[in-house]
Amino acid sequence: MAWEKLRINFPRLLHDLEELGKIGQDKRGGISRPSFSLPDLQARRWLKERIEEAGLIYRQDGAGNIFGTLPGRTSPVVMAGSHLDTVINGGRFDGAVGVVAALECLRRIKEENISVDKTLEIASFTDEEGNLVGDFLGSRAFTGNLQVDNFKKARTQFGHSLEEILEKSGLSLTSLAEAAKTRPELIAFLELHIEQGPVLEEEGVAIGLVSSFAGKRYYRATFIGQAGHAGTIPLELRRDAFIGLADFALKAHQLVMRKYEENTVTVGRVTLKPGSFSVIPGEADFTLDMRSHEAISLNQMEEELLSLAREVASTRSLSFYHQLVDRTEPVKVESGLLNLLEKLCQQLGYDYRLLPSGAGHDAQIISSLCPSAMIFIPSINGLSHVPEEAINPEDLEKGANLLLQAILHLAS
Repeated sequence: MAWEKLRINFPRLLHDLEELGKIGQDKRGGISRPSFSLPDLQARRWLKERIEEAGLIYRQDGAGNIFGTLPGRTSPVVMAGSHLDTVINGGRFDGAVGVVAALECLRRIKEENISVDKTLEIASFTDEEGNLVGDFLGSRAFTGNLQVDNFKKARTQFGHSLEEILEKSGLSLTSLAEAAKTRPELIAFLELHIEQGPVLEEEGVAIGLVSSFAGKRYYRATFIGQAGHAGTIPLELRRDAFIGLADFALKAHQLVMRKYEENTVTVGRVTLKPGSFSVIPGEADFTLDMRSHEAISLNQMEEELLSLAREVASTRSLSFYHQLVDRTEPVKVESGLLNLLEKLCQQLGYDYRLLPSGAGHDAQIISSLCPSAMIFIPSINGLSHVPEEAINPEDLEKGANLLLQAILHLAS
């Protein structure tokens, strides 16, 4: 097939990434583009212009997900993409690489007048990073797996309700709930992404093919004790919420290391109240993140860790409260799609390795609709979600060319 030698326009891809990377630059050296913020809206306009310049059909659904379509001879869709939103003070490549590379792939196919059987689409999903009310807002709405009723009174970390933020962007909770109704029939989804870890760089391999996605349980939790004067209450009489949290965090780490070797647990954010240097903490609010590639193991670990928290609270005369924020199940990548990517790596002469993804991605959510796969390229020094996030251009070129060939094979 003539298109087997087709390659991306790499200078154009790099130029797009450089332009996009200027949107949302903050004073700390990183990129801040939370969904529906002014920088995110600017990035959305930038993407719309690029889609229309390429001669693709632009559309946006009720969740604010953006698509660019190249019609094929039939309507079922091969889709590729990622997200443009970032964490606060994040990097330039997480998410952006996948959207811009998918755009470049469709541009090249259209420029060469290659006729494909299946319709092709690029996608940029809303709020993958969970800055608003939890991870994967856009892709969950797209799949129809979003419990919109849970968001009627939900407030974001920015102080505004989700309803307010959506309305200012011309959307609503109703449109969010109806996003799945405009979804086309998907036959495959592909996502190019930076690894966000050190494995590929340490092994000197340019391409990672994701074999599975870890499932996650994400809680907001609180230990409540009794605040008091730091200088007058003896240690043995205190109901110190922070000491309870510290005790739990250490024991949780030890438990997972001992019984669930391949799993992870993380206390990511802590807020102490009243929060004064001279007052015993009466309340310790924290986030609890648990991950595993095996559903049974994840459920067992979740049960044990919550039981451990209740035990610590009882021992230290504290109360323990918790609320589940996000529940994502582990996913194994479909073997046929993985085999195709392996075969293409061999044909292109690219070194690759299979590896699991401990981070969640839109591809994991879209897998409930169709076979989904991810292509990783190395993150320099394994860094991600930080201003120092960086990639090797040669790795990006290989990843984008692999994506291009995979799209063409799936659509032909």
